[in-house]
Order: sequence, then C-alpha cells, then structure tokens
Amino acid sequence: MGVSLRVGPIAYPIGTGAFLGAFFDTVTGRLEDGARGRRFPRLGDLYQHGELDVSHLDAARGELSDIRRQLTLLPPSALIWDLDDPAAAPPWGDDIAASITDLSDYFVTSDGRQLLDVIQTALDTGIRLGRAVSIG
Repeated sequence: MGVSLRVGPIAYPIGTGAFLGAFFDTVTGRLEDGARGRRFPRLGDLYQHGELDVSHLDAARGELSDIRRQLTLLPPSALIWDLDDPAAAPPWGDDIAASITDLSDYFVTSDGRQLLDVIQTALDTGIRLGRAVSIG
C-alpha cells in the first residue's frame, strides 16, 4: 500500500513506505551523521511522528532547500535504503535511469514526480491553507 503526504483532504502520492523511509534514511545517514533530526529537526519530526504542525512548515521549507542542495553533491551510489540494515538495497538494485546523476534526482514518486518537489508542494500548500502536513 502506498503512502502520501497529506494536507487536510489533499493527498500527494509518494510510493511505498520503504521508499519514503529510504529518503529519510539517506538524509539521516549522509547529511546528519546518523542522528535523525540533528540538522533537519522539522523534517525529521515529520517522518518520526507522521505529522508536522503548521507552525513548523516554514522552517521545514528551509531545511528542504538545504537537503536538496546537499543531495546534489552525492552520487546515486550513496543511497541508504535502510539505515538499520546497511546491506539492504532497493528492489531495482543498481538499475536506474541514466538521467539520475545525483541523489537530488534519485527519489521519484509512484506518479513520476521528484520527491523533493512533492515535499515542497505539500509544505507550501500547508502554509497557504494553514494546515499541518502529515504522512498517511
């Protein structure tokens, strides 16, 4: 079953829970020295608690911008599929599109959108509507 980012009744499809987990595990492992929330506490809260209050969405947008910039510096081979199981690999293994040149464009949702763009859209929508963003 797929997960989505939700803002009230609006859903932004992501894909599997493992796929979303791989994004957050990659951020934690590569950009936060293995300590979730150390550098990106608001987005870490979204993943750990499943919801981010509207009062934290603007800070989360800033964190997302930093994450996007830093992921451009990492090759696709730096992916962490499961932080608790370093040997774990995605179902597709190393068979990725040639257009994926760094980790900022590695994560593509089930409906073909860049995950970073989907997260950005959900945060922007939450701010505009004054509603929390949740994972559901």
